[in-house]
Amino acid sequence: MNEGTAIGGAAVGGAAVNEAAIDGKAIDGRAVDGAAVDGGGHDERLRRWRLVLGGGEADGTGRSLAGTDAAMDGALTALYGHCKGTLAGRDRSGGLGGSAPSVARWLGDIRTYFPRSVVQVMQRDAIDRLGLSTLLLEPETLEAVEADVHLVGTLLSLHKAMPETTRETARAVVRKVVADLEKRLATRTRATLTGALDRSARISRPRHRDIDWDRTIRANLKNYLPEHRTVVPERLIGHGRASQGVKKDVVLCVDQSGSMAASVVYASVFGAVLASMRSIATRLVVFDTAVADLTDQLDDPVDVMFGTQLGGGTDINRALAYCQARITRPADTVVVLISDLYEGGIRDEMLKRVAAMKASGVQFVALLALSDEGAPAYDREHAAALAALGAPAFACTPDLFPEVMAAAIEKRPLPLPVVTEEAATHR
Repeated sequence: MNEGTAIGGAAVGGAAVNEAAIDGKAIDGRAVDGAAVDGGGHDERLRRWRLVLGGGEADGTGRSLAGTDAAMDGALTALYGHCKGTLAGRDRSGGLGGSAPSVARWLGDIRTYFPRSVVQVMQRDAIDRLGLSTLLLEPETLEAVEADVHLVGTLLSLHKAMPETTRETARAVVRKVVADLEKRLATRTRATLTGALDRSARISRPRHRDIDWDRTIRANLKNYLPEHRTVVPERLIGHGRASQGVKKDVVLCVDQSGSMAASVVYASVFGAVLASMRSIATRLVVFDTAVADLTDQLDDPVDVMFGTQLGGGTDINRALAYCQARITRPADTVVVLISDLYEGGIRDEMLKRVAAMKASGVQFVALLALSDEGAPAYDREHAAALAALGAPAFACTPDLFPEVMAAAIEKRPLPLPVVTEEAATHR
């Protein structure tokens, strides 16, 4: 199995495998009988088909497996097989009971046989298909899991039910993921936003070293002297030097319904990064049908995450009302709503609040998701209504988020992601 192979949603030797494929139906949208499997010769194709189909009389390959291939097949069968002797030690429709030791071994096995991207796919499939959520309450299982954003979301949804012996292990797992995310995102975010803050504080009589030459030249093009091939700058445009004072207020308003788990994780990390910048006053508000202000915990994103309560309904209007009541400098405030927009509150009131905030000078940003995933499920009617108010709603990757915030701070058009034709067909 090469580095490009994935089981349970990715590819085996180039052919995509989904749950239907594991059940013997289709691979990458093609029928099993007659579909071409990428690979070397005939023997290699049979090997890969055998791994996809799981063996038995019906698979038609006549291929037996040994060594590493047999071990890989055993790990796949434990998760995707129909027969008894699965990961849980029983039919896959049953619960996992107290089988934590075997699951911990299985988690170690898949890390041995498959690349990291495949391990993460298989872990998510195990959580969904086998009820692995219950086993994440066991410390030995947590220590064996390949930690990622999706696992953190699962832990956050389970933390209220965790026994005391598991909570510290869970926090250690979450802290490791957070540290990796901060290492990846913090430096670029601070640099991008510091530049945006300086540029937004333009002054008309800048010092020479503070002149914004690009904007100065554009503003004085009418004073171009052809005979001298130069521009006479009647008006200098510059940006102020960095100061210790607060320049912008940022409010992150985050939907904590179950579908927004990855967004909650990333928003918590970005909230902590923004809170570390003296020139930005950051407020973090999470909501379902109730509203919780977690601003006083922003110095530790792990505390923020464990202060959320994933699941429940959604009342965007109530959350925006809370945020609106705390805006004191509308012209210097950016409100970022992160939600799939499935509103359980009063829709018309929600839209009126957005319109009122924008009319007062607030920069309003609506993100359907803040995650690495593709196009999310969202309420298209509400998204269209926000767009009509001048607040386009779009999904945002963590890498794009600093640019979005910089554009909002500078009050320029947001860098909307390019929607490919393939992505559009899934919306």
